[in-house]
Amino acid sequence: MSRGIFVLLLLAVPVAADARPRQINPIPFSHEPCSVLDGRPCTPSYCSPLEPGPCIPEIDYPYGQNLQLTIESVPSDADRAKYRKPGHDLDTIGDLFAELRSCWSPPSDKARAGMQMSVRFSFNKAGGLIGPPRLTYATAGVPSETRTTYLNAINASLNACLPLKFTSGLGGALAGRPIAIRYVDNRQFPN
Repeated sequence: MSRGIFVLLLLAVPVAADARPRQINPIPFSHEPCSVLDGRPCTPSYCSPLEPGPCIPEIDYPYGQNLQLTIESVPSDADRAKYRKPGHDLDTIGDLFAELRSCWSPPSDKARAGMQMSVRFSFNKAGGLIGPPRLTYATAGVPSETRTTYLNAINASLNACLPLKFTSGLGGALAGRPIAIRYVDNRQFPN
């Protein structure tokens, strides 16, 4: 009986080995393992409900796997090749991005210099959209008619390209993955 009470007392008394809050390594994905014997901060590779404070799991995303794209209305001379439509089935992410860039036609009425708008959507295996593109960002202070005009131009440009012709490998890899596109109207308009 006294042994059971001793164990309960031991578990009830918190061990104050280190009263400082645990710091998270500011270098993302540093691959420093966490150890009980380490005195320095580290990035955990797992989260525990027993951990105090925020838990940021270490996820090593390969470079270029985030499927984000910027499309300008007037590409620079160095980027002009990226805006050419591929003459074959889309086999790489670069082919997909070139196809999406070549489809963009900015609005002519109610256009605004410097207007930016971002949308997010996904494709299915057959190259069609899974639902309509979702607006995630629009330049602040822009009238709603201008935002609607740009969103309609984005939808019309995407619908004009559909269905995209994916190879079976790319179609399977892209199906359901979100793609974020930022449209930038960098045209110069006369005052």
